[in-house]
Amino acid sequence: MSSASTTALVRRPFEGIPAERDLVAMRQLIPAATMTAATTAEHGSVPVTIATILPMAWPAIRRSDGSVIIGLQATVPGGDLSRAFGQAIVQALAVEPGTPVPTLELTADSPRLQDVLDLTGDFPITVHETFDFWVDPGAERTEEVEHSLEHANESISPTKPVAGLEHAYWVDAGPKEHVRWVLDADEDRVYDAVARLHARRESAIAEDTRYVGSFRAEGMTVPVWDLPSGFGAEGAEAVAAEFRERFLAALESTEPLTALERRARGGIVARQVTLR
Repeated sequence: MSSASTTALVRRPFEGIPAERDLVAMRQLIPAATMTAATTAEHGSVPVTIATILPMAWPAIRRSDGSVIIGLQATVPGGDLSRAFGQAIVQALAVEPGTPVPTLELTADSPRLQDVLDLTGDFPITVHETFDFWVDPGAERTEEVEHSLEHANESISPTKPVAGLEHAYWVDAGPKEHVRWVLDADEDRVYDAVARLHARRESAIAEDTRYVGSFRAEGMTVPVWDLPSGFGAEGAEAVAAEFRERFLAALESTEPLTALERRARGGIVARQVTLR
């Protein structure tokens, strides 16, 4: 499935992959996470680890056991992330085990992830507290490696998935905590849903929390809520089921907005800022 151009922007690059929303979260929200996958039989049925980021922000590494690990937060060429990381896997398979792929040789014939990965897998995601997954199991953990890991681990903001709110992630960003929820929904529909809830004073996840805005990422909409310090992932999980039901009901509503809801929506859009 090649395209005529490597520069054409693909706004929803991971569409068709079962784990699309978690891949977006790994690209945009989560500091340290891995996902298990494998290539198709055509590409050798090789185990693939999809990671958030790799040492030196490399796009990929061929590990000593022959498996491949790619880093979704790498800066890659072209307008299609899926094609860039499909190419990263192909290049990794072509090098000797234990070798990184520092640059990509992207062409119009480069395959996309949807072409390279076996899409029948479960794509389980694991959020990590450290970058220990960087270490090749077959490589020696030297003092230099340990020092590099220690330095990288210091940069990680504590992040956890919110049980009961699928594809949502809690993060402790220092002065504030947030819940960021990756939704497969048009941004206008999300605004409408928040407006419906805000008009009823129900747009917060829980008491002392508040909706602060949303942003677009790889074709998904990501609304963000501020939480008070100390709220924790556990606090979000305690109200997740009730909030999810309330929010999705508002999101799925097709009723025209009332006058009060339209005023609420206008205020939400007027205050909207670019969030990350």
